[in-house]
Amino acid sequence: MLPFLDLIESRTKKLKSELGVRSSPRPIFILGLVLLALSFIVMSSAVSTALSLALFLAPLWIPFMLVAGAWILWIILKRSEYIAFQKTILLEIKPPRNLAKTPLAMEAMLSGIHAGPYEGTWYKKYIKGAVRPWWSLEIVSLEGQVHFFIWTRTGFRRLIEAQMYAQYPGVQITEAPDYTRLMTASPEEWEIWGCDFVHTDKDPLPIKTYVEYGLDKVQKEPEQVDPLANLIEFMGSMGKGEYLWLQLVIRMHKGEKYGKLNEKGKPYTWKDEAAELIKELREKTRDTYTDPATGEERPGFPSPTKGQMEKIAAIERNISKLAFDVGARGIYLASPEKFDPIVISGLTGIFKQFSSEGWNGLRPSGWMTAFDDYPWEIGVAKLKDKYRAWMVEAYRRRQFFHDPYKLDTMVMSTEEIATIYHIPSSSVETPSLGRIQSATAEAPSNLPT
Repeated sequence: MLPFLDLIESRTKKLKSELGVRSSPRPIFILGLVLLALSFIVMSSAVSTALSLALFLAPLWIPFMLVAGAWILWIILKRSEYIAFQKTILLEIKPPRNLAKTPLAMEAMLSGIHAGPYEGTWYKKYIKGAVRPWWSLEIVSLEGQVHFFIWTRTGFRRLIEAQMYAQYPGVQITEAPDYTRLMTASPEEWEIWGCDFVHTDKDPLPIKTYVEYGLDKVQKEPEQVDPLANLIEFMGSMGKGEYLWLQLVIRMHKGEKYGKLNEKGKPYTWKDEAAELIKELREKTRDTYTDPATGEERPGFPSPTKGQMEKIAAIERNISKLAFDVGARGIYLASPEKFDPIVISGLTGIFKQFSSEGWNGLRPSGWMTAFDDYPWEIGVAKLKDKYRAWMVEAYRRRQFFHDPYKLDTMVMSTEEIATIYHIPSSSVETPSLGRIQSATAEAPSNLPT
């Protein structure tokens, strides 16, 4: 790591948040060239010596740079070819009118697709560019009509259908056209605002899940409080010419987010992060006392509060579940005459009901949240349009994990994902959520013909 890099990053963020001064690579590069020229004028002998030494040692460091750069480009190329070769499909999930399932059913379904084939050997991973599959769980409002979709590789359609029918008998699963491709979604024709979502705290600390809402047990319909009802009702409030897209892009967690090894030399995962977090919490529960003999302060016995005990128990319960890498994104699109800025506030707070003070939550990040709309931000309108186009394309590709749309992701358990994305029971009576009138199923294969 370069010296003072953390200080530079913190100062840059402070300038942006407090004064609206935005840095970009080009001005920083130009500033570096200016500083180099000034250094050459002020202390030409020292700069000349440094440049001469760098040039003399070039046969040693240039090959390393070239090989490293070529390897990175090779990986990007082969992965891009592999991903482009995969055929994908968008499945729409239509719930029946009478559904009494809890989010536990969706958690069981997610456990069934927790798999990471295709990248088992180094040859497949680095020579053929194979990557493990990912899925996109989507809740979408198309002019006020709410739909549930699952985007997947075509080869996994049978697995998705088997898992869904097993947990949700009576649902209807149909192939749907990609709604993101049915409109231009270009910044020139549409007003667009969107963001990604990240955790407010460390990944092992859970959000407020369906267990805290009591939905781990079947309740009487009038007593059920499904946090997803708030989200669906808000999405159903979209009018003519308004569209709201939400997606959770998930894949089996193997620790790539952290990019390091643990003490055993294995990939560092969220379980290692959880162990560090629990250790830190336990240390805070120890009171200190003064040794009467020596007068030194010594750590005493653990004396955790109820809240600290509950937090440790919640972390341990969370990491006991299967884990996914998760990228969350939301986009609001509207025709210019229909665009409502209030929807932006609703979108940024759309996951508030899953957040809890002292635990974890979801906050908006990236894309359009990077702009503060100060009047002195030069060229910001053009940059916004560029961000909007990139964001829509990243959504269409359902990308979070690979270049050119490799972005910040979270690690979440199946319980957390099932809380945010599950097929709501009949207690959620939002009229904008279409339900089929009766259950449908294929005829048995052993019927006489």
